[in-house]
Amino acid sequence: MLDSYPLFDSHFHIIDPRFPLVPNQGYLPEAFTCEDYLARMRAYNLQGGAIVSGSFQAFDQSYLLKALQTLGKGFVGVTQVPAKIRDEQLATLNDAGVRAVRFNLKRGGSEEIGQLESMAQRVYQLFRWHVELYVDARQLGDLKSVLLRLPAVSIDHLGLSREGLPDIQSLLEKGIRLKACGFGRVDFDVKQALPILYRINPEALMFGTDLPSTRAPRAYVDEDFRLITECFEDKDAILAVLAENARQFYSRV
Repeated sequence: MLDSYPLFDSHFHIIDPRFPLVPNQGYLPEAFTCEDYLARMRAYNLQGGAIVSGSFQAFDQSYLLKALQTLGKGFVGVTQVPAKIRDEQLATLNDAGVRAVRFNLKRGGSEEIGQLESMAQRVYQLFRWHVELYVDARQLGDLKSVLLRLPAVSIDHLGLSREGLPDIQSLLEKGIRLKACGFGRVDFDVKQALPILYRINPEALMFGTDLPSTRAPRAYVDEDFRLITECFEDKDAILAVLAENARQFYSRV
């Protein structure tokens, strides 16, 4: 049963056409509203999650503020902001439930990567936010030294590539978090990789649906959730990956 375990959905998108959308590489997504998301997740024991800004939302905050208000308690935001944003604007986002800044190296729409270190330090010092990277792990070689200097980091979609897994593993050893989401985007056997990654750092993996799976070769299916329960015999490990790791990471105070 899908509701056998609690779920904190660490990665999903809300696409509300009432708010600004920016074509990214000629792409505009179809609508996926808060109501659509809750309807899709009706069979789950959903206890919260992280609404993640996509490339097609750029620096718009209006959709996110409305989505956080609509979904309510237990839900947080991951946004994209320009480096020049004022502390007062960040404070407003923090009060609304935003807990992280995203750098989208794969699709764009976020601040330039050259701003990563200064912004990561700034938002952590102000509000203990972390930074999230959508990046092909094959590109991590040049970024590893920077990432290891940052106070709190997560990487999306298991790093996407088999070739980048050694760098992912070394970063997990140093405490960097990893979103176990977007299984239809990666080029390796997720069921084989997850137990290995978990053993490296039991606090690192955070499951997410990646709904509505924009531009993914394969969209999210319920079997992705069930795969977590099949990967681990230990109930504590299942609970950690499905809810507790992400809940702890997003509730830093």
